[in-house]
This record gives sequence, C-alpha cells and structure tokens, in this order.
Amino acid sequence: MNVPEIDANAVPDDAYLLDVREHDEWHAGHAPTATHIPLGELQRRVEEVPAEATVYVVCRVGGRSAQATAWLNHIGRQAVNVGGGMQSWAAAGRAMSSESGQEPFVA
Repeated sequence: MNVPEIDANAVPDDAYLLDVREHDEWHAGHAPTATHIPLGELQRRVEEVPAEATVYVVCRVGGRSAQATAWLNHIGRQAVNVGGGMQSWAAAGRAMSSESGQEPFVA
C-alpha cells in the first residue's frame, strides 16, 4: 500500500486533522483542533470530512490512519498519513488536550 506520509512535526498548524482512533483513545488525549471519526465509522460519516481540503489522518502509531488515508485517496479525496501517529505527535511536543480533565496522554 503506497500511502503519502508526513512527519508529525511537519503537519501545518491550520491543517484539517482527522483522528481515527477509538473513543477511549480520543478521550485520553488528542490534538486540540482535530476532528474525531473512529476508523469503523469513517465510511458512513465521510461526508463530514471536507472534500476540498487536504486531510491529515492520525491514529495511535500510524496503521489505522494509513488504512483511512488509502481509502480516502481511493475515493478521490486528498489525504496524508501522519507517520508515527499520536505517539510521534506527542514526542514532537505538539499541542494536546483531553476530554477527561486530566493531563492528556496517548492511550
């Protein structure tokens, strides 16, 4: 599978970031501006993803987001996988927030 990929520290600040992790992972910690659509819901919710924007797709380590990126590109969208996922995002010192009220972390 040939999937375009970008380093977490190279994702533009104003990018449309799509987080395809599960609800508990999102709850623990995510990029503040990300949109959350779990991978299992993406096909039926794809109309929520802007067709005119490049979509940067992230998961925990990069596997699920690579699947989502490949599928989005297959249906004619422009998508890029965030290599290393949220683990790389956190390691790069990128902003994170959580829904738990606790310090955000990558679950």
